Amino acid sequence: MTNNTKSKCAIAIDAMGGDFAPHNAVVGAIDAFNETKDFDLFLVGRKDEIEDVIKKNNLNFNSEFIVNADQVIDMHDHPTETMKTKPNSSMAVGTKLVKDGKAHAFVSAGNTGAMVVNSIFGMGRIKGVSRPTLTAPIPNSNSEFTYLADVGAFVDSKPQHIFEFAFLSSILLREIYGIENPRIGLLNVGEEDSKGYKLTTDTAKLLRESELNFVGNVEGNDIFGGKVDLIVCDGFVGNILLKFAESIIPFLKSTFKTYADESLVKKLKVGLIRGPLKEALKNANADKLGGLPLLGVNGISIIGHGSSSILAIKNMVLRAREMYNKNLIEKIKEELTHNAEKK
Repeated sequence: MTNNTKSKCAIAIDAMGGDFAPHNAVVGAIDAFNETKDFDLFLVGRKDEIEDVIKKNNLNFNSEFIVNADQVIDMHDHPTETMKTKPNSSMAVGTKLVKDGKAHAFVSAGNTGAMVVNSIFGMGRIKGVSRPTLTAPIPNSNSEFTYLADVGAFVDSKPQHIFEFAFLSSILLREIYGIENPRIGLLNVGEEDSKGYKLTTDTAKLLRESELNFVGNVEGNDIFGGKVDLIVCDGFVGNILLKFAESIIPFLKSTFKTYADESLVKKLKVGLIRGPLKEALKNANADKLGGLPLLGVNGISIIGHGSSSILAIKNMVLRAREMYNKNLIEKIKEELTHNAEKK
């Protein structure tokens, strides 16, 4: 399907999702809309609170595109229970917009688990996908990114699931990030084929027998080295790795501050390297990266960090727009169909 025959992109944003909602969600989404104005934007949440943010920030937005949802899922809600306890939450209403064809994407910085559950049950899985995955970019020493999947959509996995993570994520890397034939590594405790346990050995067998560019096992010290383009693992390990990676920059900032507070000379030393260090670590700026795509659901689902800034929200919306414009969901469906026909 070409862009000439596609309907206009429509993106829904969870205005109530995140630590700084609805302010950051509303302002960030409208900033993204104002940058291109080539897609429709729906703000989903408590209408009076959304309108209050728009008014206080002197923003222009058509109230017809505000979709009221009077329930809010917070970070303490149990993900699966929200389907029953909060059927009119901004997440439930937003994912239903996608299911009903009124929107092509839903973006949220709210409860990750609840967003995964609502996306799966609200949008449905793409045929052939048994378990969707969250794929995250990790900055590497080549000033590029190594992508990691799964990073916590589910905390337990079977070999077939991890194989699907590799399959889905490889399409993302090719279609969105321009990596034509992504090198895929399986996270393990050693490079040798004999290392690991049944989950990793069985997964490696599936990857080796596929047409994916599987290069073998990789270890933890390869993550930042840029040895491969994509590393796959189960969501339990992946989520721990992602949160560890996210903690490195705050740790460095805290360490430098402690050092600088010791004396004026040390403060001047830190001041001299602050600019170059910030430039060197620019790829680690989470605000620029926006959110993570949940691959395998029948629609575009972007999940952001709870502390997402206005810029992060803006970039999440623009990423959703890019995924629609590049036909990511259709490409995934085509690849899955082609793969099934060969079996």
